[in-house]
Amino acid sequence: MRRFARAAVTAWLCVALGAGCGYRVVGYRGVSEDPTRVSIRTLTNDTLEPGLELIVSEAMRRAFLHAGRIRLVEDPAAADYALSGRIVEVRTLGQSFTANVRALEFTVTMRLQLDVEARAGETPGLDAFGLAETEVYLASADIELSRKNRNEALRRLAKLLADRVYDQLELVTSRARSGAAGP
Repeated sequence: MRRFARAAVTAWLCVALGAGCGYRVVGYRGVSEDPTRVSIRTLTNDTLEPGLELIVSEAMRRAFLHAGRIRLVEDPAAADYALSGRIVEVRTLGQSFTANVRALEFTVTMRLQLDVEARAGETPGLDAFGLAETEVYLASADIELSRKNRNEALRRLAKLLADRVYDQLELVTSRARSGAAGP
C-alpha cells in the first residue's frame, strides 16, 4: 500500500510540476482529415552492395509509417505520390590511421537519386543535396567485426536518409495543399 501511495504522490507531483512549467496534453486537430497517400517502390541498387536496396527501401517505408500527414499505401494507383529511385553510390574511405598505416576508422557515403511522381500531374523535386550522407565507423582487426560495423553504418545512413526524404516530401505536399510556391 505504501508503494502505491508513493507512486500516486510522485505521479501527482509530475503532473503538477509539468503544468506549472507550461506543459500540457494537447489534441492535434491540425492533422489533415485526408492524409496524403504515398507508395514506395523498392529502389534499384546501382552499387555492388548486395541487398542494400531492401535495407534502404524498408527504412523508407518505416519512416512513412509513423503517424503524421503522410500515409503509406501499397497500391501506386491509390497513392497521391509515388516514390521511386535508385541507390547511386556507396563509397568507403579510410578516415584515420595508425603509425603503421592501418585504418582505425572508415567513412561510408551513400547517395540516392529519387523521383516523386504526383498523381495530379506536377512532379515535385526533392533537394538533391539532402540525398547524400556520410557515416563514420570503426575498423577492427577482426574482419567480421569490421563488416558488422560497416553494415550498421549503412543501416544508420538508410534511416537518416529515409527520415530526410519524409521531411522533404511532407514539406512539398504541405506547400502543394496550401498553394504556396516551392523553392
